[in-house]
Amino acid sequence: MSLVRVEGVTKKYQLGEQTITALDDITLSFEEGVFLAIAGPSGSGKTTLLNIIGCIDNPTQGKVYIDDVEVTGRSPDTLADLRARTTGFIFQNFNLFPVLTASENVEYPLLHLPEVSREERRKRVAKFLSVVGLEKYADNKPNQLSGGQRQRVAIARALAIKPRIVLADEPTANLDSKTGSSILALMKDINRHYGTTFIFSTHDRRVMAMADRLIRIEDGRVAMLGVKVSDHWKSVRPPSSSVKTQGEAA
Repeated sequence: MSLVRVEGVTKKYQLGEQTITALDDITLSFEEGVFLAIAGPSGSGKTTLLNIIGCIDNPTQGKVYIDDVEVTGRSPDTLADLRARTTGFIFQNFNLFPVLTASENVEYPLLHLPEVSREERRKRVAKFLSVVGLEKYADNKPNQLSGGQRQRVAIARALAIKPRIVLADEPTANLDSKTGSSILALMKDINRHYGTTFIFSTHDRRVMAMADRLIRIEDGRVAMLGVKVSDHWKSVRPPSSSVKTQGEAA
């Protein structure tokens, strides 16, 4: 069973009198536990696809399934609750609250989960700050942290809800090479240790090299699926945009 499935997804935007097709009839399925990179040039549609997978945006046409349950057309409140319980987000610009400490930023998404007690929140904050190596910086605010440390806080925040999926939009774009590589290594370790699914929108070759699945988007369509076999990419170029992330082309 797929963790995420999109079927016949098309996304169009109106720009003045012009209609822009960001995604064009895409069908994909993602298995649990993958470390997947969605790659492509600027404007290719990769971030739009990530936002649709994360239920931040709705497709113009097509259907989206999470754990084989269709989520397309659900109310904004229902989608917000689904995101809060299943999906962690990591952004290029960190998106931390500047007035909150590292620990308060990590705790913030847990405040929207009434079933998580204050004591449980405290334990999760301590645990995931430790996972990202920032337990000594719990009381620091973002302006007291380096770029790499802020991204680690963002990772801890994403993990605090114990998500099935972490969506990362260009997470290394604002980091220097050394810091970016260490952040990627950290996320790969989390993927292996916790089995958390990571899906990246990226044009960073380091992310692609570390991924075990690669989907290349061009002009809103799937151009290539890569499956890593013995540290080499096995490329499957589908006859249409219908692709699975495990096994052969659909």
